[in-house]
Amino acid sequence: MYFSSIFITALAATSTASASNITYTEEVDNAIEVSKRFFGIGKIFEGITSMLGVGAKTTEAECPAVWTQISAQLTEQFLADGQCTDAARAAIRSAFHDCFNGACDGSLILADECSRRENTGLERLCGNLKTVQENTEVGMADLIQFAAAHAIKTCPGGPTVPVKVGREDSDVASPAGILPSGRAQSGDLIRLFASKGFSPIDLAALIGAHTTAKQRSTAPDQPPELDSTVGTWDNKYYAETKSGKAPFTLPSDKSISQNPLTMLPFNTFALSKGAWDRAFVSAMTKMSMMGVDQSGLIDCTSALPGGSRKRDIKNSNVFDRFKF
Repeated sequence: MYFSSIFITALAATSTASASNITYTEEVDNAIEVSKRFFGIGKIFEGITSMLGVGAKTTEAECPAVWTQISAQLTEQFLADGQCTDAARAAIRSAFHDCFNGACDGSLILADECSRRENTGLERLCGNLKTVQENTEVGMADLIQFAAAHAIKTCPGGPTVPVKVGREDSDVASPAGILPSGRAQSGDLIRLFASKGFSPIDLAALIGAHTTAKQRSTAPDQPPELDSTVGTWDNKYYAETKSGKAPFTLPSDKSISQNPLTMLPFNTFALSKGAWDRAFVSAMTKMSMMGVDQSGLIDCTSALPGGSRKRDIKNSNVFDRFKF
């Protein structure tokens, strides 16, 4: 299983590098990290790249203090009794809905795309984020992505998704009808995501966000939860989707779990939360930069809620703790 985890992570990293605007320096940094963990040659590699002047860190602008203030406000909305709230679920969903139709440009709220049927359930969050934006004067596109990364980190067990600010906002609505439905077939989803630069591994990883999701429109007469621990960020969604033990499973999710192109990562993520987290962070980071000019962006990951390696290990399963 340790081998499968490495295999999936390596594939996810490869698909990310080929489908997004990752710089050479970032690719080298990733290679150094992989070599440190898995091959024990990190020091040699670092020495060579240091002599070549590759991978050197540059001084970046500090994250504006307003994002730390916003973070405190969001925590109050996203966490209750140690569990993810409906506001957190909506924030994670909103990041996808703002980006996937065209670009991460804030048009979800600025062009009132929230009123569309495909965005049903996001209305309250859109109103809350609009108020935050008006009070702080931060960019709306940035706020949507920051809120999603914050919600993921706030959920017990959630990983850290790097977040940057400095996107250009737009009040021009993106095309409607692009977002997939809960009844879409896996083949159609794989082709749709491929057209946006995402691999089948990315798709299988991103769909795991349903671990904290609730459905209300695909089958209103069925339970809303898509796994048995909807208030936490864990990988039970994968196992319960495959076994049929989830409170409810979207037909699209079941189809993805059975497609030959997504079945291997789906099964791996069911066994290893660590493998899923790594693949998810890679795919989510890529998605947050759709249609974004990355020059001049400021890293505000430090403004997200804190976590610890000890907490992450405690919340992992036996496969991740002992790396079987």
